[in-house]
Amino acid sequence: MGTGVPPREPHPGGCGAGEAWDLVIRPHTGWFDLHLADLWRYRDLLWMFVRRDFVSVYKQTILGPLWFIIQPLFTTVVFTIIFSGVAKIPTDGMPAMLFYLAGTTPWNYFATCLTKTSNTFVANAGIFGKVYFPRLVVPLSVVVSNVIQFAIQFALFLGFLAYYLVTGAAIAPHWGLLMVLTPVLILLMAAQGLGVGIIVSALTTKYRDFTFLIGFGIQLAMYATPVIYPSSAIPGKWRWVIQMNPMTAPIESFRALFLGGPIPWSGLGLSAAVTAVLLLLGVLIFNKVEKSFMDTV
Repeated sequence: MGTGVPPREPHPGGCGAGEAWDLVIRPHTGWFDLHLADLWRYRDLLWMFVRRDFVSVYKQTILGPLWFIIQPLFTTVVFTIIFSGVAKIPTDGMPAMLFYLAGTTPWNYFATCLTKTSNTFVANAGIFGKVYFPRLVVPLSVVVSNVIQFAIQFALFLGFLAYYLVTGAAIAPHWGLLMVLTPVLILLMAAQGLGVGIIVSALTTKYRDFTFLIGFGIQLAMYATPVIYPSSAIPGKWRWVIQMNPMTAPIESFRALFLGGPIPWSGLGLSAAVTAVLLLLGVLIFNKVEKSFMDTV
């Protein structure tokens, strides 16, 4: 049969004369043999995983994607009653509902990306042990599919923002920066969640304790991030501790961008630098562990 494709020369490592290979799989030889170009070649598989991740979670639920709205809405109401109404934690003069939504919306995206990517090797051991594809496709699909969840919750936040703007609330969004800085913040949070998540996923192949640690670790990390309180409420001598958290600047920038206030540019620069290190370290460790994880999972 004619295929229209010229005959290929046999690969030097072939098993027989005249045998040609469409794909040659070789062992990784070093830390920096990342083969990131494979991610583009397997982009169709990436989108299949994205669809699977999104559909499978709510396929047999009654409310489906509405849970993306119900969860942050109820969380915000509880935060407003407990932290603003009972504990009297200040919100820098901003409406409490908007203040907490502006904190929980980006935090939920980061936390979900971290939690789901941290279980990559253990949850997908059956697939990884049967067929070859770039393993990094799986955590990347989690980050991309969670953008859909973030978009739904972001639309909820924008709805409340529009209401408070119409009613004349004391908020002053940075209109000139909205279209430019918002995608940057989303990318920054996604990269942090991916970087930390794949580091944890590599560690869980040998130490399953991290599976239990990540659950309450995320909850503790939220209280170390200005999600339910502004940085101005922290005593001066301890404020540097909060500022060293790489998620502090993205959360504060998101809130300032839509509700008003100074954007912490220096903090964003520090957060971007830490994120780049975490992501590079995560990819290197992930790449190293994927070669032998089947022996330990």
